[in-house]
Amino acid sequence: MGEGNEASSEAPLLQKSSNKLPDFKQSIKLKYVKLGYHHLITHGMYLVLVPLLALIAAQISTFSLQDLRDLWEHLRFNLVSVILCSTLLVFLSTLYFLTRPKPVYLVDFACYKPDEARKCTRERFMLCSTSVGKFSQENVEFQRKIIERSGLGDATYLPDSLRNIPSNPSMAEARKEAEMVMFGALDELLAKTNLKPKDIGILIVNCSLFNPTPSLSAMVVNHYKLRGNIISYNLGGMGCSAGILSIDLAKDLLRAHPNTNAVVISTENITLNWYFGNNRSMLVSNCLFRMGGAAILLSNKSSDRRRSKYQLVHTVRTHKGSDDKCFGCVTQEEDAEGLVGISLSKDLMAVAGDALKTNITTLGPLVLPMSEQLLFFATLVAKKLFQMKVKPYIPDFKLAFEHFCIHAGGRAVLDELEKNLQLSEWHMEPSRMTLYRFGNTSSSSLWYELAYSEAKGRMKKGDRVWQIAFGSGFKCNSAVWKALKSVNPAKEKNPWIDEIDTFPVVVPKISPL
Repeated sequence: MGEGNEASSEAPLLQKSSNKLPDFKQSIKLKYVKLGYHHLITHGMYLVLVPLLALIAAQISTFSLQDLRDLWEHLRFNLVSVILCSTLLVFLSTLYFLTRPKPVYLVDFACYKPDEARKCTRERFMLCSTSVGKFSQENVEFQRKIIERSGLGDATYLPDSLRNIPSNPSMAEARKEAEMVMFGALDELLAKTNLKPKDIGILIVNCSLFNPTPSLSAMVVNHYKLRGNIISYNLGGMGCSAGILSIDLAKDLLRAHPNTNAVVISTENITLNWYFGNNRSMLVSNCLFRMGGAAILLSNKSSDRRRSKYQLVHTVRTHKGSDDKCFGCVTQEEDAEGLVGISLSKDLMAVAGDALKTNITTLGPLVLPMSEQLLFFATLVAKKLFQMKVKPYIPDFKLAFEHFCIHAGGRAVLDELEKNLQLSEWHMEPSRMTLYRFGNTSSSSLWYELAYSEAKGRMKKGDRVWQIAFGSGFKCNSAVWKALKSVNPAKEKNPWIDEIDTFPVVVPKISPL
């Protein structure tokens, strides 16, 4: 998802848009709080069963030999008690094992890093835009201002078709970009995990804007000669949040298919989705989106726990598509001249803020410590039920997570999230540096951010990671991970390792247009 607010006063369609997310403290909807607790109750029966079984086991462990003898003598002559106790024990054990969610492990992941020949400095970007010859001089200057304020640095990447002068986008070039990114990321993942292609049981590929026939997932199956009974999905048109959707789908499939490996490939293809017109609401995405992709290996095998980096704890999905304003705020359409582009509505920031607030409110009961939940709930009850004039308490999510991976959609959204969630510069660093170094790589940006934290040596055993992304539709999705081991950057291979000592860099703060 790009940022419409980057183009405020210069673009007619964006003049009345707010460049800020709505203040989360102003309104919290009770129904989303209830949704979070409903999610906790319906998916957390094992949270009740585990303490109950532990309590029974603890009580039995205190029995002396004489107590056990007396119990046995009592039960020998009381057949009804024996049957009832046995039935209750079997029932509780069966209920526990049936309701206990099967663990989903993230064995490892890989992010694609294009070669040096595809680097695109700001100067090169402007040269390419000018050489197209289709943009008015005013809109060339508009793009220059956007790129200066975008938060992108001088080392992002574009595919050959757009970096060439003149540009030559075509279906063949788009396939070339897709193969380069998907196969590059998956080759590295296979090398890191020693996984054989034939051992992949589930394959999910998400790419929002490029959906050829045969599909991208079919391209992967063909290239790696994956097995014939593979469970394969190709997700299209789902925006920048599709990466978390893919993880959620993989989780459900892994819980239905035991002893299976799942590979998720998240990418976006920009070769055929560059806008060559003069509608400014469509030009913003040209300045933000860049080339990138990631491949993730998930497993439900208990034997893989020892070598896995993370365990999936929660996924929470929020969809606002039933609201017309939300549905139409990011749309692929034709401009007045018939040129296709991604149109960003003036309501984008407000819609994103509402979806984000809903998602966070639902996630809170699942992850926040009880002290934060009690404070939040008390102020909410005082405001909603007793009509007291108190501000809703915004929980401190820093008590629930050590690391935050927020989709690097653009600079303004990151600024607003930092303020609304009261995060520090350290917490925002992976997102800001990903935007600076790689640009908006759509659904894969979350994995570049996680790779940044690993390369910095920040990931310790037991740490909790919150990935949050938003995109067209309009959707906001979260995934929560727990680190199963400390990650040693000296043993890692990821796109940051060779240059991590040069980060973080200072990105000058520039006032909006």
